Amino acid sequence: MPDLPDRPELVRLLSGQFDALADLVGGLDEDRWRTPSPLPGWTVFDVIGHIIGTESLLLGDKPPARTAQAPEIDVKTLPHVRNDIGALNEIWLQRLRPRSGAELLRMYHEVIDRRRKALSAMDDQAWLAPSQSPVGEVPYARFMRVRLFDCWMHELDIADALGEQVEEGGARGEVAFTEFAQSLPRVLAKRGGAPAGSLITLRLTGPLARTLHIEVGDRAAYVSTPDREATVTLELDSGLLVRLGGGRVDPDTALDRIDFRGDTELGRQLTRNLAFTI
Repeated sequence: MPDLPDRPELVRLLSGQFDALADLVGGLDEDRWRTPSPLPGWTVFDVIGHIIGTESLLLGDKPPARTAQAPEIDVKTLPHVRNDIGALNEIWLQRLRPRSGAELLRMYHEVIDRRRKALSAMDDQAWLAPSQSPVGEVPYARFMRVRLFDCWMHELDIADALGEQVEEGGARGEVAFTEFAQSLPRVLAKRGGAPAGSLITLRLTGPLARTLHIEVGDRAAYVSTPDREATVTLELDSGLLVRLGGGRVDPDTALDRIDFRGDTELGRQLTRNLAFTI
């Protein structure tokens, strides 16, 4: 997969992604803020609250104190919480939910302004320093690409919840998809159970159209020019693929939107096991 963009470019894209999220929710009334999102247990309000929480943690902030209006809940008992990261996300949301949407948006702007300043002040040494992230210990630059992907995905979540159309391609979408695609070989082999020796081709249409070939050997990996016919080819819209990978779409409801060629049963098996994001 391509190398990481340089620091000014990735910071610019991340800043643009922050703006896109603010624009999407800027005119919402209180009822629209509380619209359920594709994420279990979360509303549009909660998606923005989650981004506030994550970016605040990167600034060294702690969750706000619990108010009397915020119920005291053992977040680890919630059905959609599966790990410590999910539990920490929920602590932030429990503390933020008593606020209004307008208050949340003001808080978002304040936190994002501080994050922009922090990112702009980083030097190359800090940018490349090892950092703990949702994908393990990686250079801080890679972590910020993960942040771009996460925020881009949440823009789609909010747009889908509100019935709005947003630009899924462009520079932000390309870099976000690069982060997403880095996990696909492992997901198809480990979660999807693609057998050793198989060749999987993904022909993507839509805003992030491209063709990807993944060969499963001792490890699954991309190949640029396959030397044989694919075991199975899946042709589908790029937006559908990322929503399946994000667990936003029930795969059984999406099968008729995918053109399978070759080993159709393997293709359906892979589709049913694409969800991998936290």
